[in-house]
Amino acid sequence: MSIVAHPLSSPSRGIAHLLPTLARGWRAARDRHACTQQRLHRLLAPHHAGMLAPVFDSLMTLYEAALGRAFRVGTVAALSADERMLIDLLEGSRPQRARIKCPEGAARALHCSLCSTRIMLAMVA
Repeated sequence: MSIVAHPLSSPSRGIAHLLPTLARGWRAARDRHACTQQRLHRLLAPHHAGMLAPVFDSLMTLYEAALGRAFRVGTVAALSADERMLIDLLEGSRPQRARIKCPEGAARALHCSLCSTRIMLAMVA
């Protein structure tokens, strides 16, 4: 199934620019079997967006499920392909139809999560 990307509005990009940091924090917490939402809240709170922790936790969980493997993080110098694709999906800057080869149910769940994340980002902008 294809995942259709819809662009974020300009104000929504304020928190969205944190996506690599949030994704890496989420991955680190998962690898340590720690609470992912608590880690995300700590990263979002300085931006008055701590309430978005469950939103990003869901997005990351569903993105990883769609990938069918662990989310790969980048380095200080470069984003990973997974990070770039997630940013592109959230911002809607991928080609008209972004493709992740996954079961239809996983694709639909990720699509809903991307839409919900965009809505929540617009609400805190």
